Amino acid sequence: MLTIHSFRRNTTLLVAGSLLALASANTNAETMSLGKWEYNSSCASCHGVDGKGEGPVAASPHFTSKPTDLTTLKKNNEGVFPVDRVYEVIDGRAEVALHGTSGARDMPVWGYRYNEEALEIASRSDTPAKPVEPHIYVHTRIMALIDHILSLQED
Repeated sequence: MLTIHSFRRNTTLLVAGSLLALASANTNAETMSLGKWEYNSSCASCHGVDGKGEGPVAASPHFTSKPTDLTTLKKNNEGVFPVDRVYEVIDGRAEVALHGTSGARDMPVWGYRYNEEALEIASRSDTPAKPVEPHIYVHTRIMALIDHILSLQED
């Protein structure tokens, strides 16, 4: 299992370069980071823009429990943000009881979606000569999302 230190050391250059390659979204004349854009488009409907678990979809009768308050992940892990665990929840490797089993999850598995997008981009005829590597694309998007979730942490 990767530790947070080896994870950062091994991926810093890869992520930095990949993040530069993916343009940040520009919304309402406000430049938004890739991580914030990912969060707002993939997570905020359930977890809320502020990460407290009170997004508009959270009130749906289909939800059996309130989505996780993402602002307390660090606090609930003895003051250390659980990068590996959050990564595994996002990419689908970690089964979370409240999300449902792998066959019937309430929370979408973004790693699968990102991989499908990367493969679609790579298969297009208008793709540049060197297509995006799916694992780099997926990793970059997940790390950007994790970076934004980290920024939501309360002390």
